[in-house]
Amino acid sequence: MIKRVLLGLLGLLALLVAVLAINTLRQGSRQINVPPVAKLALDEQGVAERLGGAIRLQTIASRDNPEANAAEFRKLHDYLQQRYPKTHATLKRELVGGLSLLYTWPGTDPAAKPILLLAHQDVVPVSPGTESKWEVPPFSGEVKGGYIWGRGSWDDKGNLIAQMEAVEMLVASGFKPRQTVYLAYGHDEEISGLGGAVEIAKLLQSRNVKLDFVLDEGLLITEGIMPGLAKPAALIGIAEKGFLSMVLKVPATPGHSSMPPPKGSSAIGMMSAALRRLDDEQLPGGIRGVAQEMFATLAPEMGGFQRVALSNLWLFGPVVQAQLEKGASTNALLRTTTALTVMKAGNAENVIPGLAEAVVNFRLLPGDTIASVTDHVRQKAGSDRFELIALPGAAEASPVSPTQSPSYQLINRTMRQLFPDVLVAPGLMVAATDSRHFTALSDHIYRFSPVRAKTEDLSRFHGTNERIAITNLGEVVRFYHQLLLNTAAPAN
Repeated sequence: MIKRVLLGLLGLLALLVAVLAINTLRQGSRQINVPPVAKLALDEQGVAERLGGAIRLQTIASRDNPEANAAEFRKLHDYLQQRYPKTHATLKRELVGGLSLLYTWPGTDPAAKPILLLAHQDVVPVSPGTESKWEVPPFSGEVKGGYIWGRGSWDDKGNLIAQMEAVEMLVASGFKPRQTVYLAYGHDEEISGLGGAVEIAKLLQSRNVKLDFVLDEGLLITEGIMPGLAKPAALIGIAEKGFLSMVLKVPATPGHSSMPPPKGSSAIGMMSAALRRLDDEQLPGGIRGVAQEMFATLAPEMGGFQRVALSNLWLFGPVVQAQLEKGASTNALLRTTTALTVMKAGNAENVIPGLAEAVVNFRLLPGDTIASVTDHVRQKAGSDRFELIALPGAAEASPVSPTQSPSYQLINRTMRQLFPDVLVAPGLMVAATDSRHFTALSDHIYRFSPVRAKTEDLSRFHGTNERIAITNLGEVVRFYHQLLLNTAAPAN
């Protein structure tokens, strides 16, 4: 009897192993095979120096005073005109919202929908007190050790200059786009885009423009960041998370600290309990939607247990999810995140305050809404005494752009032509970009920059020692150059 049970168990185990093996092996590569293109000849040092010149202009957007650095933005406009004369002689240039730029490059096919390439002129400030930690002054634009250093080299003047370089070369070669090409460079992306991208979108809408696709900054070429993946992976953002900052206020009876109220009834006590519940009982996550498509695309390229697990989520889903939730960046792919960011209460050590306030920031996963997250906060607050206020700037998660569309495949093909060793997969942009303001103009919005990033580089984003490699900047130029060449192919 025991022998038959053991044999039965061994048979079931063998069957399970066979099912896992078959499921794993039948998940073939989703990477497209295209012939590589010849490497474009490029003066990479010259491009680096021109980016350095743009970095030296301190185009810091200010929420409190929009005119604070207006002169620096105008210097950048003049700089672009001087460095890219053929582009400015050929494309129509318009000033929108005071400091944003919109360029129009007319296409040869009036029936073809236009395309839009986005970048932004503004940069975030350098955190006070961190200047001495930079290897070079943050606005020096110094070219040193194979890198261009400075605020904006990565985010986002690198993209802006690379687009200008590509267009200047194409104009000089006599190239004419089939589709009209718009270049839009907002001046306040880092503080909402309301004065720049929003106004550009309104202007294009007033002209009844419908865009074939939009390409903005976003996800990157990651190297060594994803466990089990030996090759670099270019993640193309097909959606971005929404944004909601919720203020919680709770009043209570103030008084002397020598006579505190019953446990849990003070303003700080009630607020602390509510915040603890919000932090402990976050919105549910899961490997679904964009994350599921990304892992399905990358699983066949992985080795070892990672490939088996991601190819058999019906069995290993809980294990994989638990591992992903341990990392901040991977956890953000799976759920609407909850971040406790501000807490205010009291102003004297011997006075029990009559009001406590807190701010909780949520980044909304596609599928969740501002209304559903607000309901979640109300439930976790646990008392009708709480007042909930959404801060300005709240935005729903973007629609998910399709990966089977010709425009996604155009970006995919361009990457594979230039970087045959780089895998391409869809991904989710967890931060906000200007592209979210153009959803009324196109159903095909993608967020990707061919900037190479290793784990140690991620802290440079909005941080200290921001930089981009000279060779990588050249790759970014070649990407936009080839992308624009590819759009000129006859329509199917």
